[in-house]
Amino acid sequence: MIKKRKKNLSTEVYALGQHICMSAHKARRGIDQIRRRSYEESLMILELMPYRACYPIFKLVYSAAANASHNMSLNEANLVISKAEVNEGTAVKRLKPRARGRSYLIKRPTCHITIVLKDISLYKEFEEYIVYSKKSGLITKKKNKNLTCHDTYSSGGLWDKK
Repeated sequence: MIKKRKKNLSTEVYALGQHICMSAHKARRGIDQIRRRSYEESLMILELMPYRACYPIFKLVYSAAANASHNMSLNEANLVISKAEVNEGTAVKRLKPRARGRSYLIKRPTCHITIVLKDISLYKEFEEYIVYSKKSGLITKKKNKNLTCHDTYSSGGLWDKK
């Protein structure tokens, strides 16, 4: 899926995994480690973490990067995870047979995971342009030398006793 915003002129690519059989609390442990990191760094982190939640998150990050490279022809080295969120899904309900013909309800929680990748090459080009323009003198800052600082506490202007 591709999402374009006209305000920033930035392109966001995302992957959505729904109904993953895992509680949202356990999935957030892995998501919190990769938020705002680069694509390659997040893949290394997810491979080395010992949690069961890391494998579906790994697949989603990989899928989002594949969407970016295939649909938008973006370079994977310039991708950063701008947004990663986990929401609770519906609980899958199962009945377990118990003694005396009774049954016991088992709830298996599910979650929805969203990974949003952003291309930062545009920001790098913008920063390089700013640095170049400052060096060449295209951008100059005018300093106001007529600034005066008034201290109201020492001058007695705030607490006048008459």
